Parts: sequence; C-alpha cells; structure tokens
Amino acid sequence: MQLKRVVVTGLGALTPIGNNIEEYWNALVNGVSGAAPITYFDAAKFKTRFACELKGFTATDFMDRKEARKMDRFTQYAMVASDEAILDAGLDLDKINKFRVGVIWGAGIGGLETFQNEAMNFQAGDGTPRFNPFFIPKMIADIAPGNISIKNGFMGPNYTTVSACASSANAMIDALNYIRLGYCDVIVTGGSEAAIAFAGVGGFNAMHALSTRNESPETASRPFDAERDGFVLGEGAGAIILEDYEHAKARGAKIYAEVIGGGMSSDAYHMTAPHPEGLGVIAVMKNCLENSGIKPEDVDHINTHGTSTPLGDVAELKAISEVFGDHAKNININSTKSMTGHLLGAAGAIESIASILAMKHSIVPPTINHTVIDENINPALNLTLNKAQKREIKVAISNTFGFGGHNACVAFRKLEE
Repeated sequence: MQLKRVVVTGLGALTPIGNNIEEYWNALVNGVSGAAPITYFDAAKFKTRFACELKGFTATDFMDRKEARKMDRFTQYAMVASDEAILDAGLDLDKINKFRVGVIWGAGIGGLETFQNEAMNFQAGDGTPRFNPFFIPKMIADIAPGNISIKNGFMGPNYTTVSACASSANAMIDALNYIRLGYCDVIVTGGSEAAIAFAGVGGFNAMHALSTRNESPETASRPFDAERDGFVLGEGAGAIILEDYEHAKARGAKIYAEVIGGGMSSDAYHMTAPHPEGLGVIAVMKNCLENSGIKPEDVDHINTHGTSTPLGDVAELKAISEVFGDHAKNININSTKSMTGHLLGAAGAIESIASILAMKHSIVPPTINHTVIDENINPALNLTLNKAQKREIKVAISNTFGFGGHNACVAFRKLEE
C-alpha cells in the first residue's frame, strides 16, 4: 500500500510567552521567559510560588460568557488555538468533506481545576451532594476535541490521547497515521493543559518535581544547567492542522512542512524517573528515524524534552549522543521549555510548532538561563545556549516524554516536491 504524504497547513498557539503564533515565535527567538509569581491563587504557603501562566488571556474575548462557563480552562485553550490553526490553514468549512476531517487531541490531565473546585465545594458543604451539572463534561480529558468537532461540524475520528506529557505528541502520531492510511483528508491535532491550580502545584511539589527558585522565577527553568532544580509548570495549547498532501495541493494551501514520521517507546523502568542510560529515549528516536526513512546524519535540529530536571536532561542528552554518534555535535539542540515552562500534555504540540517555525525561518530558538556547565553533559553538543542561532534546517525532530515511561518523537522535513 502506498502511504499518503502528510503536511502541516495550519498552526495555532496559546502559550505563556504569546497568545498567538506570531507572538509565540517572536518571544521564542528573543529568549523571553514566561515564568512569574502565580496570580491564579494565593501560593504563599506552597514550596513553589511561581509558574508560566498565560498573560492577558480572557476567554470571553473569544467566546460568549455562557459558552466559556461550560468549559474548563484546558478546553477554552484548545478552542482558541484550534480556531487560529483552522483560520491559518484557510480551510473552507463549506467545501471540505467533514466526514473526512477528524480531531485527535492530547491532554495529560484534563479538567484538573474543575475537579479540584467541585471536590472543595462539596467538602465545604453540609454533605449533600450538590454538584454542577457540567462537572463531568468540563472535567473529562476527551471533551476538548469533542467541542472542537461540535463547533466546526467535523465528523471524522474524534478522541483524546492520554500519555502524560507525551500526550499531544502521541496525538500527532495518530493523526499522521490516519491520514497516511487514507482514512482522513485533514486532522486537527495538538494538545492543551491547564494544571496551574492548588492541586497541580501542590501535587508536583509533593513529588519534588518543580523548581523552588522563588527568588528568581524567570531564571528557574534552566535545562542542561548544573544548577537546575526541577521544571516550571506551564499552561496553554498548541494546534496543528495535518493534511493529505494531495488534498492540500488541490486547494492551494500554504504548506509549512512535511511530517515524515513518528516513533514511540516505553522506558519500562519507573513511574516518574527516566531510565538513567536513556534506553527508552534511544529506542524512540531510532524508531522515529526508521519510520521516517531517514538516517541520523539527516537531522539538523532537535527540540528536546529538556524539562530542567536533574535526571531527565542528562539521560536525554546521553541518548542523543548514542543515537547520533559523531553527528550529534552538528545538530542544533535546544529546549524551548526554558521559556514556556512545561505544558505537560500540550508540550509536544507547542514544541513541534517551535521546530516547524525554526525550519521555516532558519532560526533555532535558544535554551535560555544557562550559566553553569554540567560536567555530566557532553561538552561537544551544541545546546543553542542563551541566544538564537541561524541555520538552514531540512529535518527537525521533537522529543516528548511522560510519567509512566511514555516516549514519543515526531520528525518534520522541509517540503520536497
């Protein structure tokens, strides 16, 4: 069977450093940090009192108040980012076959704030179960793609992938394969997350996963730096329109890049810690290269998972050195989480967007906040430290990993006719 080619025709982003694609890209190139003290609740008693919140976002600027009240923030974010991506793709909703348009979305947690608030309201009451009738529909992780489909009338496959922080990368790989196999013409994919809440910050603090650099939030996310002490929690959404190449060409769509493959693997090691030798990460990148039909020396750029955790960063870079060998030193490696923080289930989507835009503009965004060399990291690697670097990128890959040992890797290439 001849697999169909799959291309990216639309992008949408809602991030802690920009509320649309243009703002997001400009902030990435200029090394802007999205970290600041938490404003959503009083975090004075928490070990971590900062996060990468959205800035200047009001849901009712994009939807009416009644509609917004029926959605958790993670769904609101999904709606806004997907609207931008659909508009960017120039999809004429009156002309496309909506039975061949799907939505495959990623969310690692879903409506955490909704669940938290309903439980707290019940606990504060008299024991009578008075719950909001929208409690369950607001909370469940699959409701974001459901709402995207309802709004636009998309009647193809519709579901959510849940694999912790690898969720949206897994969603993109599923979307890629649905189109490759000829089941769909277009799929809206990506992910969203909104876990900056009492439960999210408190839960990750209890795991000792978050940075506690409260005196300097803007420098707290510091992947690959010897003084990194954990990740910074972020929120938002990234949306990507994947499309059958022939379908896109027939309607005269602009094309950002070709999606040439994806790989998945499992660490099969620990609930939250990566394998110290990066065995699962080695496997996922090898799987992605094989699935894409490319060689290690074809890769110009890697957007790493790079969360700024002591164990994770070292394991991932060891894996890159193992897979790419001597060519590893020729690759521009970066972690855009140094600016956006960690968007959990939405990370794979917004980081893939960063890779696609890096390819389009021939600029690799920096890994900011690096000041102290980590002796456990190969000094020959180009980690694109502190300043964006210009270079032509023909092939880029994006790594995303999740608690439970879930690993996903997606590969993009400049379009070849």
